[in-house]
Amino acid sequence: VQLVESGGGSVQTGGSLRLSCAASGRTFSRYTMGWFRQAPGKEREFVAAISFAWSSSTLYADSVKGRFTISRDNAKNTVSLQMNSLKAEDTAVYYCAAAGGGYYGPLTRSYDYWGQGTLVTVSS
Repeated sequence: VQLVESGGGSVQTGGSLRLSCAASGRTFSRYTMGWFRQAPGKEREFVAAISFAWSSSTLYADSVKGRFTISRDNAKNTVSLQMNSLKAEDTAVYYCAAAGGGYYGPLTRSYDYWGQGTLVTVSS
């Protein structure tokens, strides 16, 4: 599975951005898809995940709950992250990731495939 993110950029505090991730392969629906982020000098952290197949259960980090929304389109092999009410602390490189083997959760080590990342900068 190859993953390519897009949609990063610069935005002011309180603004919105939508990140997209395009996945290759015919088995996209079998993967849990996640978004992670890494700020300068910090470890990569979980942001959101959406389950495999068609149930589309979602999971969010407490820091983004109520502000970010993850969604997927299995027909188009894409997963998106709508980010609203952005804060300066949301500034990071955002990564799309895919987890196989039936995994659904926030553990970085359980994700098998990663995109190259897209930078989001939130300034006041």
